[in-house]
Amino acid sequence: MLSLESLDTPCLVLDVSRMRRNIARLKARLAPMNVQLRPHLKTPKCIEVAREVMQSPQGPATVSTLKEAEQFAEQGLRDLLYGVCIAPHKLPRVSALRQRGVDLMLVVDSIEAAQAVAHHSKQTRDAIPVLIEIDSDGHRSGVQPASGLLTEIGRTLMHGGAALRGVMTHAGDSYNKNDPKALIHIAEQERDAAVRSAEVLRKAQLPCPIVSVGSTPTAHFARHLDGVTEVRAGVFVFFDLVQAGIGVCQTEDIALSVMATVIGHQKEKGWILTDGGWMSLSRDRGTAKQSVDFGYGLVCDINGIPYPDLIVTDASQEHGTLAQRAGSSHQLPHLPVGARVRILPNHACATGAQHDQYQIVDNSNAVIAHWNRFSGW
Repeated sequence: MLSLESLDTPCLVLDVSRMRRNIARLKARLAPMNVQLRPHLKTPKCIEVAREVMQSPQGPATVSTLKEAEQFAEQGLRDLLYGVCIAPHKLPRVSALRQRGVDLMLVVDSIEAAQAVAHHSKQTRDAIPVLIEIDSDGHRSGVQPASGLLTEIGRTLMHGGAALRGVMTHAGDSYNKNDPKALIHIAEQERDAAVRSAEVLRKAQLPCPIVSVGSTPTAHFARHLDGVTEVRAGVFVFFDLVQAGIGVCQTEDIALSVMATVIGHQKEKGWILTDGGWMSLSRDRGTAKQSVDFGYGLVCDINGIPYPDLIVTDASQEHGTLAQRAGSSHQLPHLPVGARVRILPNHACATGAQHDQYQIVDNSNAVIAHWNRFSGW
């Protein structure tokens, strides 16, 4: 086994024990609700993590890019939802995956997209399965809940040669909350929008076997999921500072960090400089909108224990600037040139995307494995 000190920096460190606790926590929470977990693999983009969180080696799972679908299909996954409204020019890639035995479902929220999928289905003689996206909170895309457009899209799919599998929604506005009551409310709003929309389709004699909801905050705060068949969530496997700010986790639950090395000091300015800039941390500043702003990340010692009020206050391409939070009464820790630090990320998805490998550590912080991850579209 290797020690963390032996690794080059910056590098991405994954505490596998924390990750497994996070996975077990959500699975235990969903177990009595009689729903299937369809984990979102966009955060890890790694087959080893996928196998830890899926219920079987074949899935089910959610992906956010067709490259994810292709990469995971090569590893044996067969039950996938491409959770982004389909662009028509991507349909040949969809068909190539389906011809390999992958039950790949698509998402649409417009007549135009439904027509494109139906036309392609007829041409290829393959009834591509589709979920209609519902806008449950005004956050992004989707059809209004229980809208008449639902049945129009559904009939366009069914009569045109595709297959209607159901509805899905994502309560992205949950990321803007940090109060338990507000999170409970938005989780119920998400569930209600999806269930009412499913009822509209069924009353129109259209099939709706799948009712899919999901975000990491609502998955953890939903009080019941009556009428829902599956939950999608992704960042819960690692967690991050944004999720901690929402109140879904604590900083000690965050499994992902970037290890960097101290390369200099600006003592008169109260700065410690590292080789971990935004190329390794990402430009994500998600905590800036929250009650506690962590800059570009919270700084920990090499064992993952946070230094009080020490954050990455600024970042350029390959330089990170560590300093005490404004107004802090704590002193800068003694971190000489060559010292290692671990930085907890604002957004695990964005930080992970900067790296092509996880350094896997156990409870003793020994490096026990290296897991590859991929990126791109």
